[in-house]
Amino acid sequence: MMNSFLVFAVLAALAGSSLGVDTKGLFDTEIKPFFKQHCIKCHGEGDKIKGKLDLRTYSDHAELLQDADRIEDIISVIKEGEMPPEEEPKIDGQIRVDILEGLNKTLVEAIKSSRSSSQTPIRRMNRFQYANAVKDLLKLKVEVYPLPERMMRDRSNYFKPETGKIPSKITVSSRPLGKSGLIEPRLSGVAPFPQDLRAEHGFDNRGDHLSLSPLLMESFLNLSRSIVLSENFNRKNCGVWPQLFEEPKEKDRTNKIINERLNHFLTRAFRRPVDLATLNRYSSHATELIKSGSTFLDAMKETVSAILASPRFLYLYNSESKNSKDYELATRLSFFLWGSIPDDVLIERAASGDLSNPDVLRAEVERMLLDGRLKRFCDSFPSQWLQLDRIISSVPDPKKYPDFYYAPPNYRTTMDMMMEPLLLFETILVEDRPITDLIDSDYSYRSKRLSKWYDSKVEGRLGGPVTMAFERVSINDRKEGGVITSAAVMTMTSGPEETKPITRGAWISGVIFNDPPEPPPADVPTLENDDSELAKQMTLRERFSSHRDNPDCAGCHKKLDPLGFALENFDAVGRWRDQYHNGREVDSSGILFRKHKFNDVVEFKDAIMSEKDRFTKALVSHLLSFSLGRKLSAFDSPAVDLVAKKVKESDYSLRVMIHEIVQSDPFLSHNKGDKN
Repeated sequence: MMNSFLVFAVLAALAGSSLGVDTKGLFDTEIKPFFKQHCIKCHGEGDKIKGKLDLRTYSDHAELLQDADRIEDIISVIKEGEMPPEEEPKIDGQIRVDILEGLNKTLVEAIKSSRSSSQTPIRRMNRFQYANAVKDLLKLKVEVYPLPERMMRDRSNYFKPETGKIPSKITVSSRPLGKSGLIEPRLSGVAPFPQDLRAEHGFDNRGDHLSLSPLLMESFLNLSRSIVLSENFNRKNCGVWPQLFEEPKEKDRTNKIINERLNHFLTRAFRRPVDLATLNRYSSHATELIKSGSTFLDAMKETVSAILASPRFLYLYNSESKNSKDYELATRLSFFLWGSIPDDVLIERAASGDLSNPDVLRAEVERMLLDGRLKRFCDSFPSQWLQLDRIISSVPDPKKYPDFYYAPPNYRTTMDMMMEPLLLFETILVEDRPITDLIDSDYSYRSKRLSKWYDSKVEGRLGGPVTMAFERVSINDRKEGGVITSAAVMTMTSGPEETKPITRGAWISGVIFNDPPEPPPADVPTLENDDSELAKQMTLRERFSSHRDNPDCAGCHKKLDPLGFALENFDAVGRWRDQYHNGREVDSSGILFRKHKFNDVVEFKDAIMSEKDRFTKALVSHLLSFSLGRKLSAFDSPAVDLVAKKVKESDYSLRVMIHEIVQSDPFLSHNKGDKN
């Protein structure tokens, strides 16, 4: 665990000097005058309050210290060169260095002096996690219920992380987009509760989104009963049947045997040892049912049903007991990498008190990364991070793109498109490749249909829509490769008829750099379709010029336009074009972050690669947020910086990123609530 001394050291490093600095003096002599000279004009002068930031709010040092998140935001925009705006005078080099140093020291003091901290909140399992947890707890050989949110199904048993290799040829399918002829065997009569929605710029495991209403509580009660009463919930499909449901031969020891069986089962279900009162409550329930005439099997089913609907099973939480910290760590770790409850090994490690030992923890993470259950992480994180759910609703105009659809009832090529970035992510993780492959890779996985879509010559049947055969191919043209130019991303960030450069730019900004734009003002008009002859002769960039000239729009458009128009050579379905339909040349040139000029998408990739440390920090933030089930804050920034530094030193290894996140202070944090 990152101890208090190490946290102290990290904060000191962040400040860049000793901890005894008078930041009040810095505020009075440097920070406040800097705000007045360079910032107030747009953020507090008259009625000008751009970016919802009124610096007049921070008239003294104490007020600024109360807003660590805002300090971090100010540091970021100055450090990354986003402020001041282009039309304003640049900040002198030494002044910029000095103000960043002063703000960093102030941020350290704000974090140290605050009584608040970003602790992982109590949160309910989402639908995906509940299905996995029930399956693992009961050792089911079938699925609990269908999960459309699983974008990709393994149909050739290719996912074997212990081999350290993804095979060159694999077969997959997609339930959300494909023909549902190969749905996994599951418990009959069991229907899932509604899917938990992904948070804006976040994930579907966010604690602040996973509430438990009385109606949903009732649905959990009904769901748990339907599981144990399913006609194929039996000895054949339930691995714990002999240890839990088999009627004891020693009738005189029935009560004791129930106690013994439930003690182990409850420890697994609740992810920590159960107290005697809790154990007795459940065992008494079972014995009373037997006394009332129920069979042993029915009594145990009823008891298991009650456990599966218990808040102790449904909720992930920290207790007040220091003795529970290793159990909570085991739970946090298993839900992060396996989307489920800890296995027996993790529970045993927690029971021994060794799990929080950094070496033991590292060994356990490595074990989990080599386990087939890692597929659940791959089924959850990358699709949500990349926002691939958006492709499900992508419906290109069939008149304009007729070859996008095939086979009745008009299956979409998006089914093949969606697999490409997911398989790339899995390859990077399993084969321990650098995360920079996500930006620019010289390999990919392609089906015949997808290869043809990218204008490659293919022979034989294209395949689909039930299963799709994918093959690993070399990428020789750098306009392909990585996720940002994949057909999936290009299609889902377009409209039915034409591209949407601002949508693409917002995706790059939010996903790749973890800097999602603010929503546009309500009174800003959209770019309407214009059928005039003049409009037909214009490029999309020219049509957007009115938005860039609008003062209310200019700020965001200057930031997003270069990102979106860099991808304009890809049409609304992800195919390459040099010209628009009107014969005008596509202009994909721009400047990234006001310092990296590019003329085409290949140079755009080069520009992003020159900012790979910024991308690394963004991906660390996404992954840490996913692991914790909450939005990050300024209190997490030292940990994010430290993890990003370790990843850089490892040549940008995704596996190292996961290891370092698990070893980080936010992940290891035990105490809940305010710091004392």
